[in-house]
Formats: sequence, structure tokens, C-alpha cells
Amino acid sequence: MDVLHPILMAESETGIRVRYIQPSDRERWLALRCQLWPDERKDLLTEDTQRFFAEPARSGGVLPEAVVVAEDPENAPDILGFAELSRRLYAEGCETSPVGFLEGWFVVASVRGRGIGRALVEAGEQWARAVGCKEFASDTLVDNIGSAAAHRALGFEEVEVIRCFRKDLE
Repeated sequence: MDVLHPILMAESETGIRVRYIQPSDRERWLALRCQLWPDERKDLLTEDTQRFFAEPARSGGVLPEAVVVAEDPENAPDILGFAELSRRLYAEGCETSPVGFLEGWFVVASVRGRGIGRALVEAGEQWARAVGCKEFASDTLVDNIGSAAAHRALGFEEVEVIRCFRKDLE
């Protein structure tokens, strides 16, 4: 691991351990990514997980720069959730650049409400500070009420609601 990715070991008050992802976590991470993004093609999600470990992380890239996972030490190495992290040049409502960004955040449904999501976000904030960010941002779909509530519960402030458009040029 390089200077920007020291081995992170944090344990929440519930005994959940948060650490940086390792290559041995790839299959479980992929399975959780498929749950978070069920409409995405599995082959593309698989390719992304393979590329994450094969290519050095770069700010502003398509892949996350860092991924943290949560595990119960009693049931390790099974991961219970993850947070994908990056730096963006800009995020809505932010005044500094780069901005630490929570690209993906997921906790297994059967263990939600135990502080795992909070521990993952706190680790993401720690990572963002370590790479020089002064702000941390995220987004969710406008109709994802549960995610919006979880973000607010962790101190995120809602700054905008946008509609995104596309147009096929062919």
C-alpha cells in the first residue's frame, strides 16, 4: 500500500472492523456491488473489480481510488459492507477542490442498524482527510428515501436535487 492508503484498522463500538479491501475480498465485494447496483451488467461490475486491483488508483478516474470494507472479526473474512471512495474536482454544494466522494456505499440488509454504515463513512472521511480533502460529498437517486435519511443521519447536508438528462447522438 502507498502513503495514501495505509492499512486502516478501526473498530466500531459494536466490534465491527473496518479496513482497506484486499484482493482476497474481490468475490464478496463483487457480490455486494451486484446487490447495490442490480441494474448494472455483472460483467462490467466484474471487470471493474478486476481492474481496481490491477491498475493503480488515480484521482478523477472511473474506478474508485480506495475501498474500505467492514467485517465482524468473529466471522472474518466475510465482509458485511463496503464504501468506494474517490476524489472529484467538483461536487455540488462544495467550495473546495478536490472533494472526497462516497461513490458507493452498501451494508448487507440483515446487519443494517448496527453502526456498520456509520463506521464505513467515518473511514471514508478519514481517507479523504489523509489525501488532502476538506469536504466530503455523496449523492443518491432522488427517490432513494432510505439512502437520503442515512446520509442525513451521518451529518450530510442535502444541497441540491437535480435531474440528469442524456441524448443519443447517433
